[in-house]
Order: sequence, then structure tokens, then C-alpha cells
Amino acid sequence: MQKGGWLVLTNTIMNKPKQLTFPWSRPNKSSFESFYIDPKNSLLLSIIGNKILSDDIYIFGINNSGKTYLLQSLCNFYSKHNKTALFLPIKEIISHGVGILDSIENSDLICLDGLENIIANEEWETAVFNLINNTLNNKCRLVFSSSIEGSNNIFSLPDLDSRIKKLQSYELYPVDDANLENALKHIANLSSINLGEREAKYLLTYSKRNISDLVNILEGLDQLSMEKKKRISIPLIKEII
Repeated sequence: MQKGGWLVLTNTIMNKPKQLTFPWSRPNKSSFESFYIDPKNSLLLSIIGNKILSDDIYIFGINNSGKTYLLQSLCNFYSKHNKTALFLPIKEIISHGVGILDSIENSDLICLDGLENIIANEEWETAVFNLINNTLNNKCRLVFSSSIEGSNNIFSLPDLDSRIKKLQSYELYPVDDANLENALKHIANLSSINLGEREAKYLLTYSKRNISDLVNILEGLDQLSMEKKKRISIPLIKEII
């Protein structure tokens, strides 16, 4: 693992050091600056967006509320401060086996995204419980995300339930419908995407009204606009959605 980065995961399998590069290792531009802050999320963003974490935390929220983007932003934030950070999307890594969690506790930050994917998987629940134990005596911070509130009894391993319940827990609320247009404009402006008023309203009327899908559509529109050398218009939007 490179110091000040989070794109490559170094693990040890069968006592032989091996550098593992996976599809999620591609660089991205996720940042707190480009994360639209719905007023209901101000407390959470103030806690993790302005300083290096001092405690482990658990973030929960409905699908497409921005949890993955937020964790990636946090990893990039650590990287900028010359800290080592790992972003681990559980849904993607689970097929690689629990060995992927071995000997990673010396990182400065480990983000496990999608903790609901290990429910009722005894091997993975035990591995995550062991990871928590392994980080207790060093400076590594853990951030978990899940679609399920951590105060519930959600794991088959009682010890893991107990540890998760002790973490600071925060809900990440989706962007309120009343703020979606502002969020869309905020993201477009930060990416220097020229999105007119009519086009923004059309997008919000005819596409899925969640920030994750809107970001993907904007990125697709920007790429299509450059390829066709045309401004973003309603006919262009129809080609995407």
C-alpha cells in the first residue's frame, strides 16, 4: 500500500506478500467539496469533513443516499494529508475471501462500504469482528457504511453486534426533493458542466430523483456533449435517459 494513497490494497495470502489491484482501485475525484450537503447532513459532514477522524464511526442510510461517495471522499481527504486509507466495497470484495482483511490494521483509515452484505455470513462477520479488535491498539480508524441502522440486532454474531452498537452512529439522509435542483446545479457547476434551467428541470422531471443517479447522468451528458461537440440540450438528455 502506498503512503498517502488508497488506490492499491496490499494483503498477505499464504504468508506471501501480494499486491492486489481490483476494479474499484481506479482513481476518482470524490471530495467533500463536491458533496452536496443537505441541511440534515450538516452535523455528519462537519464531523468527518474537516479533520482526521479520532473515533470509529458507523454511517447508515437508504440506498443511493451517497454513502459510497462520502467514504471515497474521506479516503481522498486522508490521502491529501499523507495518510494511508483503504476503501473496501464489501459487495465486490466478498467473493475474494476474508483473507483480504488480514494485516491491514496498520493503515490510518479503513472504510468498509456496505456492511449489510455480510449479514448471516459467519466467516465474514467473524473477520470484521477480528478487524475491529486488531485496530483497537493502534491509530487506525474504521468507518462502516450500511443500509441498516446499527442499533438493531442485525448480525448472527452477537459480539459483532455489540461492537457495532458501541460506535458513533450517524444517518446519512438523502437529498430532500426540495433541494434536488440546487444539488444538481451545485454538482454541474463544480464540474464545469453547462446545464441550463430548462435542462435541469427536465432532468428532474424525467429521471430518477436521487443524487447518485443524477450524478451518473450528468457525467454521461458531459461526455456525450464533448463527443458530439454539442451543448447539453433536452434532445441530448433524451439520448442518456
